[in-house]
Amino acid sequence: MNTPMKVRPYQLACLICRAGRGERKDDPIGEIGRLIREDPDRPLTLVANIGDAYAWQDPGHAEDTPEGADFNRKRDLDMLHRLDLAPGATLPARVLVKRLMMRMPTARGVCGYERVTGPAWRGCANAFSGDYERGVADDGASLVPPRAKEEMRAEKECSIAALERAHTVRIRPHILLCAICQYANGVRPPFAEDNLPEFLGMVLQGREFKVELVPQADWDMCAPCPSRVPGTNGCVTGRLQCAATYNEMKDLEVLQALGLTYGTVMAARAIFKLILERIPEARGSCALTKVDVPEYSVWRDACSTAAGPTGYDRGRAMLWQEFGCEGTP
Repeated sequence: MNTPMKVRPYQLACLICRAGRGERKDDPIGEIGRLIREDPDRPLTLVANIGDAYAWQDPGHAEDTPEGADFNRKRDLDMLHRLDLAPGATLPARVLVKRLMMRMPTARGVCGYERVTGPAWRGCANAFSGDYERGVADDGASLVPPRAKEEMRAEKECSIAALERAHTVRIRPHILLCAICQYANGVRPPFAEDNLPEFLGMVLQGREFKVELVPQADWDMCAPCPSRVPGTNGCVTGRLQCAATYNEMKDLEVLQALGLTYGTVMAARAIFKLILERIPEARGSCALTKVDVPEYSVWRDACSTAAGPTGYDRGRAMLWQEFGCEGTP
């Protein structure tokens, strides 16, 4: 387990700014960037000189930039304000980087000011260079690089070969609903980003799989996904790459609706039938709608914003009789 690394908010902005001008320095800020690239899921604790009830986390002024203590204090607090986070907040590096770019698309007004009121408020010389904005336009790829396409293609080939031999398939619960949604939207094999269409297609063709319900993005279904973190079964889908929060909630909502638990093993056709009968719509299960959250929340999932009937709702009707459900959907 990684020990959280303390960083000043401005240091993350500096890393994005440097990325925008293609620069990597061998200095304390550059070292933070190296550690993030090495492990984008490294926990970062944001610290700032605020005192008062947050004095316990004050970092002191050793890492202040030459613009001065008051400018540094205000810049850090301006960024925390935009992030809607308190000093001492700890999140995975990738989530903080994405959230910062969403909430602070420009360095203007934070790292430098249109109107300079005095020597202490000149701000950073790069604030109006456009470097930070270019780093944002790159979506932080230099800090949190995307998964290699060659690796995903190899994982797709290997995992499909394993699926063709399998008797029991490990799947996180809520993506069984994703398979139904994909089916309704016309997604058929081959599909590059996961193995759900292949799996559902085999089930519909009569393969007698068993399904084991497991937590996280297991290799059986998620091996080729661009949002899977190899070696950890982690899932970093979504605009903020924070699916580790809301996907776990989706899985538990589905398990509760089905009356099952992690570790349950059932015939694939039986579990699809149970899903169709007990989960009439996506909302409230694989679409989290119980609580309204802002777009920058770690709980914001794209499925919750869909208007009208979802793919799951249509797929349920399409597959109702196929899985032996009685009555009408």
